Amino acid sequence: MTAAVTFAVLVAAFCHASWNAIIRMRSDKVVSMALLVTASGLIALPTLFFFPILPAAAWPFAIASAIIHTGYNTFLALAYVHGELSKAYPLVRGSAPLGTLVLSVLLLDEGVDWGTAVGIVVLAAGIMALALDQGWRALTSSPRGLAYAAATSVCITLYTLSDGLGARQADSAHQYVMWLFALDFPPLLLGTLIFRRRVFLDAAKANWWPSLLGGALSLVAYWIVIWAMTVAPIPIVAALRETSILFAALIGMVVLRERLTPIRFGSILLVLAGLALMRL
Repeated sequence: MTAAVTFAVLVAAFCHASWNAIIRMRSDKVVSMALLVTASGLIALPTLFFFPILPAAAWPFAIASAIIHTGYNTFLALAYVHGELSKAYPLVRGSAPLGTLVLSVLLLDEGVDWGTAVGIVVLAAGIMALALDQGWRALTSSPRGLAYAAATSVCITLYTLSDGLGARQADSAHQYVMWLFALDFPPLLLGTLIFRRRVFLDAAKANWWPSLLGGALSLVAYWIVIWAMTVAPIPIVAALRETSILFAALIGMVVLRERLTPIRFGSILLVLAGLALMRL
């Protein structure tokens, strides 16, 4: 990866951590997620007038990814409901790069050497270690939250691979990501309107500005990541994206008044060591 691509993905990681923090500060996580995804889709819709329809080879990946994203958004919101972000987020974000690395090497023959692979494993371990910040008892206090976190991680691995391949089949990554976000929001919006219509509409009126900001950050973050996967190996981009956990820790300390514990500090060092091993 060039320095420019690396920097771009780090910017995406910051945007990703920011919209997750916005979700955390909302009271109803499921509705907040639906608002954010809807905002992203509505931002993307007007841009379709400037992009041609996706080529036939890219449509299977875009449709599959939209379905997987619906599962991701739902499971992530439920993980927030049944388990604190400090428990669910590190598990979700840390385990996904490992699955992406394994499947990329086995199925896609992505160019990843041993040093880079070890770096990805160390980085992932550093992220997942944050889940132990409150001890094993706190981690296992919400089995349902852990189950939703695991399901979210599987979805991340699957849509990362699907989107990386789909963007490579499209005429451009920019074209692919806008069509993807336009396809992404209707299922979650429809489901929310069916089951939680009143709560959703009330939340939309009261929180339209944070939702729009979070949606824009989500769109920009994934836009950059998808573009990066067209010019660099998918597992490296997927791992580098997860440095969002560093930004999440910083946001937690500065905005949410969380303290820097020894485990958090050690986890950050592991992530940095992983990046060093990846030679980024």
